[in-house]
Amino acid sequence: MYQINNFTNNDDIKILGELGAFSVIEYQRDLSVMPGEAITAYYASQMNVKRRQVVCDISKSNVTVQAGAMQWMAGDVKATTGIKGVGDLLGKAVRGSVTGESAIKPEYTGTGTLVLEPTYKHILLIDVADWDGSVVLDDGLFLACESTLKHKAVMRSNLSSAALGKEGLFNLGIQGKGILCLESHCPKEELIEITLQNDVLKVDGNFAICWSGSLDFTVERSGKSLIGSAASGEGLVNVYRGTGKVLLAPVR
Repeated sequence: MYQINNFTNNDDIKILGELGAFSVIEYQRDLSVMPGEAITAYYASQMNVKRRQVVCDISKSNVTVQAGAMQWMAGDVKATTGIKGVGDLLGKAVRGSVTGESAIKPEYTGTGTLVLEPTYKHILLIDVADWDGSVVLDDGLFLACESTLKHKAVMRSNLSSAALGKEGLFNLGIQGKGILCLESHCPKEELIEITLQNDVLKVDGNFAICWSGSLDFTVERSGKSLIGSAASGEGLVNVYRGTGKVLLAPVR
């Protein structure tokens, strides 16, 4: 039996959202500062630069987190590797090497509370069911998810995409039913959601943070020819085709 006081019930902490096993909290002021840092801390809070944390209720679901993200845990919480055999280990190692994500993501089980490291980034909670059960992530966004979700490496639709876009050939895909937790430089209030119905979206730059797994993602010239691309002033664009959703950040 355990009790946690002066945490989520502290008047300096605001609960931003709750979904599935996850709660997102935000510190309204940074009180752990010295006098010489007070001015910076004050203006940072006025510009919404605040510390945020994810609190996981393991009794609602086992959770999988990015390696090194755990800060503290209370109660009956056990950390496992989530590996289910040699084949699973090899598969995760290969997926980690091609997507740039950590090969082994710890899985936490039990009935207690798990709290992740604080961050100044914005935390997005996504129900993968709202994305028809499949979402593909831009590099570095994954923070945690319910362990009911499966991870896979998603290959670009054409091999030239990686070379043209100067990015990796693979992205991390999340599939199944459950809640996904992302770390974003952009707040939810500024994200642009575009829904495609057998249509196409072209983006000049790496502004998409995630997109439906049903979409084909390629990198192409902005015009039909080299001359057309030169005339438009744009070179290569990220192209999303098909039916599904894309979340765009206005800045990167």
